[in-house]
Amino acid sequence: MLGLMITEQEQKEIEYLLKREMDELLYDFNYQDMDKQVKEAIKERYSILFNIFRRMANHSSCLNYTPKKNFPRVK
Repeated sequence: MLGLMITEQEQKEIEYLLKREMDELLYDFNYQDMDKQVKEAIKERYSILFNIFRRMANHSSCLNYTPKKNFPRVK
């Protein structure tokens, strides 16, 4: 377990970066000619990023990026 002290501005910047990365992963996931293994790797990475995001963002922001909403079979 790690602790992190950041300013509110830094928190908002991290939230922004995480949102953009998750949006990019969702965009890539919807590409049709992609291997199943690549899609599984995208799901795994998305889940990791979402776990970081939910610790920083408010509840309403988290609802838009919930993995189960975007990837129905993700834990």
